Amino acid sequence: MNNPATAISPPAGIGDHKPANQAVLDWVHEVELLTQPENIFWCDGSERENDFLISESLKQEVLIKLNQKKAPRSYLHRSNPNDVARVEQFTFICTPTKAEAGPTNNWSEPAETYSKLQGLLKGAMRRRTLFVVPYIMGPPDSPLTKIGFEITDSKYVVLSMRIMTRMGEIAVKRLGSDPKAEWNRGVHSLLDVNPERRFICHFPQDNAIISVGSGYGGNVLLSKKCLALRIGSYLARKQGWLAEHMLILGVESPEGKKHYVAAAFPSACGKTNFAMLIPPKHFAGWKVTTVGDDIAWMQIRDGRLWAVNPENGYFGVVPGTSYKSNPNAMKSIERDTLYTNVAFTDDGDVWWEGKDGPPPKHAIDWRGNDWTPDSKEKAAHPNSRFATPMRNNPVLDPHVEDGDGVPISAIIFGGRRSDTMPLVFQAFDWEHGTYVGSTMASETTAAASGAVGKVRRDPMAMLPFCGYNIGDYFRHWLETGKRLTNPPLIFHVNWFRKSADGKFLWPGFGDNMRVLEWIIDRCEGRVGATESAIGYIPRMQDLDLDELSGVAPNQIRELLNVNAEEWQKEVSDHANFFASLGGVVPYELEKQRKNLAGRFKS
Repeated sequence: MNNPATAISPPAGIGDHKPANQAVLDWVHEVELLTQPENIFWCDGSERENDFLISESLKQEVLIKLNQKKAPRSYLHRSNPNDVARVEQFTFICTPTKAEAGPTNNWSEPAETYSKLQGLLKGAMRRRTLFVVPYIMGPPDSPLTKIGFEITDSKYVVLSMRIMTRMGEIAVKRLGSDPKAEWNRGVHSLLDVNPERRFICHFPQDNAIISVGSGYGGNVLLSKKCLALRIGSYLARKQGWLAEHMLILGVESPEGKKHYVAAAFPSACGKTNFAMLIPPKHFAGWKVTTVGDDIAWMQIRDGRLWAVNPENGYFGVVPGTSYKSNPNAMKSIERDTLYTNVAFTDDGDVWWEGKDGPPPKHAIDWRGNDWTPDSKEKAAHPNSRFATPMRNNPVLDPHVEDGDGVPISAIIFGGRRSDTMPLVFQAFDWEHGTYVGSTMASETTAAASGAVGKVRRDPMAMLPFCGYNIGDYFRHWLETGKRLTNPPLIFHVNWFRKSADGKFLWPGFGDNMRVLEWIIDRCEGRVGATESAIGYIPRMQDLDLDELSGVAPNQIRELLNVNAEEWQKEVSDHANFFASLGGVVPYELEKQRKNLAGRFKS
């Protein structure tokens, strides 16, 4: 594959839409002098521009064109094999003091980091095109919406940003000419895609991000984890709202009563599946709609939390996605989709492990090598991705563009746990729910580089994404609760509990509707529960288990069981986790832990 950053020469009328804002012009000029590109391309987000960039990307082998009958307007990109996931060990929060970044973040001193990055960026875009990508995160008329400009030398990044954000003129108009307007400065360069020169650095106090040495999604689409969560969470605390790693779904009963739910699961734990859930036939008349599958920005209004999805597309894990596991995701990626690191079949289609039907007899794998079903290597990388516009989703919620957001009735935390955690339980109140979120854990997956299958604490699924001190983040949650007169109920779910012989006890996927119904019924106060040491747990008669095939009553009992021995170990792990944070955990959460331990002793 050729250099993905090779310069391009656009025809007249493309790449020359400069904004009127002098602060942006000055900043771009500053980066131009440092990086020394061959030319500058000002993106406007138009169809003509997109067609041109795709055509150039095909010529330079940055993209592979798929069979347009099987996958209209869809393309495949292969990243460098050393560059396939987020790199938390090279991700830094560069605040004036280490204490501001806190114990869960890698900290780097701002002045030294700027100096090091400027050294790496000096001349980095020679013989390359510098693209300026203006974008907004959030619905166009939302008070929460943020403006960003990303400079990049990667055509793949530009094409992905067009899918994932509202990109182009819309951002330029929103910013206007006010030199003091708030906007995020993002600089990205591939450099030579060398892991030893790979850094993703955030400067929250400057509303700035610099990413070098990577070409992979979460490291380089600076709108996503970098702005929407790391910088976003910092701004949210300062400005009095919440920026969370949460899906948002709507659930409507046959009677037409609608609720919205936000849910935080670590990456690759089924957020997209849950956000696009299709209720089983038994739940005829129920509808689930998607507001967002990854990020929620929530503000307080009328004593409630109201949420918007800041994104414009989905950047989902592909392996395991099928018409059986997630029909709506499959329908969403039938067209207009940019695939990364999946296999390429002989008839010009894409394939991955877990896709419907038999595997192809031959394909080209994600590294560009020949592959057959007998190959030892996987055809698609375990963290291979799709980027697709949210408008492709057949169950997109009608209020997804509402600037005021949607009212949140329930917040769900959950992770991948093979034991200990029951199928579902409800927290006693907001403070207890904050504790449940702060101690949640999951068995690691391929979405982040490192060991797979290890249980790690991931508070609110924000461990890799909180842009400031985690203790202050917990405190912000507690303070937010005090401002809510009608707070969402808080729950914890676990679809992944296993029996002693290692088999999943719960079928998951569409049958998660049974748990979601109980959650909604609890919000409406019309269904019972048992009070346990960990929270309110449904009794078997509280869950609609009719027509649930292949699940015996003893499995349900095991799924809802709270094993005191396992939980005493769990509480001990909570204590160790809090201790590892070095004294930043708020008193209220330490009190919750002691109360939980006490309930198991009494």
